[in-house]
Amino acid sequence: MSYTLDANLLLYASDEAGPFHARALEVVRQAAEGPEIVYLFWPTIMAYLRIATHPAVFRRPLSATEAVANVEALLGRAHVQTPGEQERFWQRFCDVAADAAPTGNLVPDAHLVALMLENGVRTIWTHDRDYRRFRGIEVRDPFE
Repeated sequence: MSYTLDANLLLYASDEAGPFHARALEVVRQAAEGPEIVYLFWPTIMAYLRIATHPAVFRRPLSATEAVANVEALLGRAHVQTPGEQERFWQRFCDVAADAAPTGNLVPDAHLVALMLENGVRTIWTHDRDYRRFRGIEVRDPFE
């Protein structure tokens, strides 16, 4: 089985003061240990870097060095893959958009779902209920 992680799990795992920290850290550690293939898409990584270092979000935001080190620790694992947009991406995005009609904050979610579908990934671990709007993927919430 392969799957992807949403940025919110990475963020919760980094927020030691947050109520979701322990469980999110457990999920991220399991992903790091493998053996399942884990896809970390670039929009997820960039969202993590942007939010984890933002002083308005975390009581103690990560430094850029800390956040990058966290990403590199995952990317250094042989079973962690970072595919990006390919030739069929725009058509996949249009299909997702035609079905879910994303606007505003749902556009990045549709982007990630299109990347998942283009790369054959059907499962996302996330606490974001918005992903349930998209057909063709399975949403797993580690906090339920």
